[in-house]
Amino acid sequence: MANHSIDDSVFNKYLEDLKSLISIPSVLDENDSEHLFGEPVQQALTKILDISKDMGFKTYRNPQGYYGYAEIGEGVDLFGVLGHVDVVPEGNRDDWEADPFTLTQKDGMLIGRGVSDDKGPLLASMVALKMLLDEGYTLNQRVRFIFGTDEENLWRCVKEYAKLEEIPSMGFTPDSTFPLIYAEKGLIEFEFEDTQSVDFKIQGGGALNAVPAVATLQDTNLDLIKTQLENQNRHFKYDDSRITVYGKAVHAKDSDKGENAIVYLVQALVEGGVSTNMLRFITEKLSNPNGLKLFGPVEDEVSGKLMLNVGKIETTDTGVKIGIDIRFPVTYPVEKIRDTLNKSAAQYQVSISEYDYLRSIYVDKDTPLIKALMQAYQSVTQDTLSQPISSGGATYARALDNVVAFGAKLPSAQSTEHQVNERVNIDDMKTAIEIYKEAFKLLVSKN
Repeated sequence: MANHSIDDSVFNKYLEDLKSLISIPSVLDENDSEHLFGEPVQQALTKILDISKDMGFKTYRNPQGYYGYAEIGEGVDLFGVLGHVDVVPEGNRDDWEADPFTLTQKDGMLIGRGVSDDKGPLLASMVALKMLLDEGYTLNQRVRFIFGTDEENLWRCVKEYAKLEEIPSMGFTPDSTFPLIYAEKGLIEFEFEDTQSVDFKIQGGGALNAVPAVATLQDTNLDLIKTQLENQNRHFKYDDSRITVYGKAVHAKDSDKGENAIVYLVQALVEGGVSTNMLRFITEKLSNPNGLKLFGPVEDEVSGKLMLNVGKIETTDTGVKIGIDIRFPVTYPVEKIRDTLNKSAAQYQVSISEYDYLRSIYVDKDTPLIKALMQAYQSVTQDTLSQPISSGGATYARALDNVVAFGAKLPSAQSTEHQVNERVNIDDMKTAIEIYKEAFKLLVSKN
């Protein structure tokens, strides 16, 4: 869309609030004993609640800091919008065009960690409802914006919310793409540990749901590993004490579109003669991003191919520890994933523990919620060709019943979440705000 109904003053206020959110590096910190998930995550929760108050919403903060919410309207029914204020690590800062935690405008784009996942879209949905109310519309029920703090890891935030709070009768999460997501692959994550002692230090990755862009190696025959990396045409840096290998970070749901720095480094180690049980396990079973070496071809018509990501590796006091993330098609049984990995871990004499599991979902496209959201999308964009789609992403739609992922990325836009230079087109974000406003008009307005 070239023309928008959003006043400059409204969008400038959106940018001002988004800037304050982006400036907070709300990455998980499990080592902070005083603040749940780390002080920056709690600061981001405080900031979104302050912004909500300024918009006229009533707010609540969970005493432990698992979640907060902002609510407006009256009535028995509750419509929910579920988003999150935590973000993944920034990756290699040298590859960013600007400070990842400073909102930057360049060439019609907004750049910064969280502009697309999920601070920008979450704030856009709030602005959309405020615009609707400022235009004189009234609500036929309560609308609650639920703010999670641990979406990028174990969803402990929304699990706590589900135990303690009122569950919306329906809703959406602005944490994916338009027009909407009706099916999501299953997600399962595992940790493996090898107690075989090693004479090197290896480190790479972080959040399991991001393909790692950096992995480092110390204290071994670096010259030999350097030769292997050169032979494999990898991007790396080398000095007398360390090798740093670079890949390409993408979301784990698109693992086969990324370049896994951990896998590249481990392959070079094994080719260079440094072969442990864990290193062989990675190269022989886990290195293919579609899991072909473990499961063979796994794909269905609804949700596509299986994705496998080696998301983290580190040297421990006793050996090497890794974490993996698997997104599997909606028709593939999770028991097969578990059985195959347990057998393979035993074969390589590495221990296995399940870290997280989220069920796959499939929502009928003829439900009233999906019909209304599709109508809102089509009326604003005039796009009648794009249809509801399936995704490998783990959106909050899995957390609560009768909730679907709805935006904020337009179909033609590039996906940059979890990548360096995460960005959104300014015009696209204005379009998203208008879509959300139309959706609220159709679903929660009396007018």
